[in-house]
Amino acid sequence: MRNVLLAILCITFPMFLFSQNQLIMSENFAIVIHGGAGTILKKNMTDEQEKAYQEKLQEALDSGYTILKDGGSAIDAIEKAIVVMEDSPLFNAGKGAVYTNAGTNELDASIMDGKTLNAGAVSGVRNVKNPIKLARVVIEKSEHVMLSGKGAEDFAKQYKIEMVDSAYFYNEHRLKQLNKIKDSEKIQLDHSDNDDEQGDITELKDSKFGTVGAVALDKHGNLAAATSTGGMTNKKFGRIGDSPIIGAGTYANNATCAVSCTGHGEFFIRNVVAYDVAALMEYKNLSLVDAANYAVNEKLVKLGGDGGLIAIDKDGNIAMPFNTKGMYRAYKKANGESKILIFKN
Repeated sequence: MRNVLLAILCITFPMFLFSQNQLIMSENFAIVIHGGAGTILKKNMTDEQEKAYQEKLQEALDSGYTILKDGGSAIDAIEKAIVVMEDSPLFNAGKGAVYTNAGTNELDASIMDGKTLNAGAVSGVRNVKNPIKLARVVIEKSEHVMLSGKGAEDFAKQYKIEMVDSAYFYNEHRLKQLNKIKDSEKIQLDHSDNDDEQGDITELKDSKFGTVGAVALDKHGNLAAATSTGGMTNKKFGRIGDSPIIGAGTYANNATCAVSCTGHGEFFIRNVVAYDVAALMEYKNLSLVDAANYAVNEKLVKLGGDGGLIAIDKDGNIAMPFNTKGMYRAYKKANGESKILIFKN
């Protein structure tokens, strides 16, 4: 009798099953990741280095994609992808974080659930192995959105987030980057032309690192976005960029899109870039591609801001615009279509 009633409901009220924990799932899902944007030139990268980036991007992409394919949530998928990149010294996040003027590593991260609009962020943490995991716990265990510094680390310990000694983040190339500009007033993006201006580019060719991010659409129709970074080389005074700021570096809303940004954070904060893409879609009815391109290649450019973003909308459309010479980026769709890209062309 129960099966008969269920069959009647399926025929007469197809939305019934959808509303019951969304038992009918869409096969339209995808994940997009980035590893930073900037002066990324093929002439400055050996074949071995290019292969290393491609392999790590592929690992991160596949780790998130598998979760989506198995019916998992977008927020689980992007967290997993970010962890893979945070654990790699290739990127300016977690293990590969740059050094501040004081010779420390200060990490920022944020994550947002497009279904609930809940978000979690952490800034200026020094001993958290995976800041994105802590940002996720902020969503689940805190009434706040952003925690910073020692308070954030106390919170991490309370919920048994893995902590590491500062030696975990030691990176010889990162120290060389710092030492070249430490006595100046310069701050340096991971992929800035400053590398070429230092005179000894051979030491920096294999030091192309970047902020990491991920966005995804899952089979339940939910979007999520996340970003993680080590900030800028030689930053002072507890500087915080756009990565942990909801609306500036990260944003997700099921009604529009999910966005993760990378670049010169001050410009992304001033332009509220991640939210701006969603707003352009909602209020001006622009497509994802048009909204993302306008935000990055017109508004940012006019103010002198360098960088890019990755985005996915509620229909699975993807955008990856940037106004620099390159951006580590990759995507994988439900139909198996997948690309890993680094350079501008």
